[in-house]
Amino acid sequence: MSLQNCTTRRSFLKNACAVLAAPLVVKSSVLGQGARSSANERITLGCIGVGGRGRSNMAGFLRRPEVQAVAVCDVYARGRDGAKGIVDRHYGSKDCTAYKDFRELLARKDIDAVSIASPDHWHAIMSIHACRNGKDVFCEKPLTLTVREGRAMVKAARQHKRVVSSGSQRVLGDYGGMARAVRSGAAGEIREVFVDVGGPSRLCFYPGQPVPDELDWEMWLGPAPYAPYHPWRCGGAYELGGKGWRTWFDYSGGMMTDWGGHKFGGALFALGLQETGPVEVIPPDRKEHQWLTYRFENGINMYHAPGSGKNITFIGTEGQVPGKKPEKTVEMPGYKGQGGIIGDFLHCVRTREKPFRDVEIGHRTATVCHLGNIAYHLNRRIKWNPESEEIVNDFEASCWLDRPRREPWTL
Repeated sequence: MSLQNCTTRRSFLKNACAVLAAPLVVKSSVLGQGARSSANERITLGCIGVGGRGRSNMAGFLRRPEVQAVAVCDVYARGRDGAKGIVDRHYGSKDCTAYKDFRELLARKDIDAVSIASPDHWHAIMSIHACRNGKDVFCEKPLTLTVREGRAMVKAARQHKRVVSSGSQRVLGDYGGMARAVRSGAAGEIREVFVDVGGPSRLCFYPGQPVPDELDWEMWLGPAPYAPYHPWRCGGAYELGGKGWRTWFDYSGGMMTDWGGHKFGGALFALGLQETGPVEVIPPDRKEHQWLTYRFENGINMYHAPGSGKNITFIGTEGQVPGKKPEKTVEMPGYKGQGGIIGDFLHCVRTREKPFRDVEIGHRTATVCHLGNIAYHLNRRIKWNPESEEIVNDFEASCWLDRPRREPWTL
């Protein structure tokens, strides 16, 4: 599974590699710490990106009595106006403010936390800006577009003492039962894990069309390379059928990162490997390696097995999960509060604890997905040091750990 027509992209990355090989440093300037609600007050919330998934997250927050949504932001006029209407009707007022530029929302000192559900290429920049402005962050998965972005997000969260959660709700909701079974030892010692999720994104060559009046196309592109507007370039269609932004390399890692945020995240959590990474990633050769293979230091092999029908399947010395039930009661380590990961996030906003899908965990999960994509694109083995977060002895592959960004959108 090599990246379609990737010669131009490889040349571009190779030319930029001298810059990107340098360590990524997050600026130390703090634009404002923001006001913090007392324990008896509602958590004030701004929602950035209020399309399909963003609107769903917003609805989840609106159902929480401890939350007061006060602002929404989107580059589509119809989207942001519609979201404002939903919030105003919920509270029976007209107090919600709609913004086109997320920086204006983040500058407000009366906002405690933000929900970010933009396309993936915006996640890191928006989250880091939010941390610098004293906001806690609930950011949709996949947390990042590149590996280096993830470490920058962790640094920003820790430097500014922010609660940052990745929105991979299925790790708890869909795959929590598997984690309990695996962690209880029901299948014995786990040796192999299969993850059935789609593949990488690809390059887009759609011709330009007139930009709709309701859309700020420059703001939608943001840090991504300039490209002409086409409705299927930025559409919300799911999967990799060519009618939505998840299909395209400039904005997403494809289903590897999108559903991978859930499924690889669920597998890593069940195995207790959610804060480390593999030591080697091997692309499929249909001989010795039927599937893309992740090798971990503890001897476990995890396979990217698209089309296998295995969803997430753990193979152990005493059987497999699904198939084995927990042999004892197992708590979900790291989970706090009530009501899924939104409840967990809000609890941590109050207590300042790390959330269940803490930014470090979200970053490590996304890194696994990104490394798989790199191995696919280059069609060669990648050796990875999960401690230093470096690709070992492969300069070209290391160039894929980050990408150039258009000014002024730097980390």
